[in-house]
Amino acid sequence: MSALIAVRLDAVRGCVPLLARFSYDAEDPYVVQATFLDGPTALARWHFDRQMLAEGLQRPVGEGDVTFGPHRAAGADELRVALRRPGVEGEESAVLFVEAPALTGFLEQTYAVIGAGEEFLDVDKLLDEFLAR
Repeated sequence: MSALIAVRLDAVRGCVPLLARFSYDAEDPYVVQATFLDGPTALARWHFDRQMLAEGLQRPVGEGDVTFGPHRAAGADELRVALRRPGVEGEESAVLFVEAPALTGFLEQTYAVIGAGEEFLDVDKLLDEFLAR
């Protein structure tokens, strides 16, 4: 399942509107993939922890390369996503703002597929696939 959600990139010259395709696959139940798009061009792809996304809508969470937190701008609820390049300390590499109601709706759909706490990862299958390479 996937959803296109409006995103704003906080840039030096102001905010740049983008779209993000948020995708969920029950085969990898802990992960939500976000592909950030400028028209048909994929700018970046990140894998986020589903639970952290949900918690980030309510309170600041995360450390290191990715942090999430609630944000309110112009009367709209958003999720603030701060991304850092791996291995780079200090300033954030990118800050994005995601429409919170749309993301909440998408997450609700993922929880209808696999509920919170019902995730299961078949480690034996994963190990077999890894060793087959």
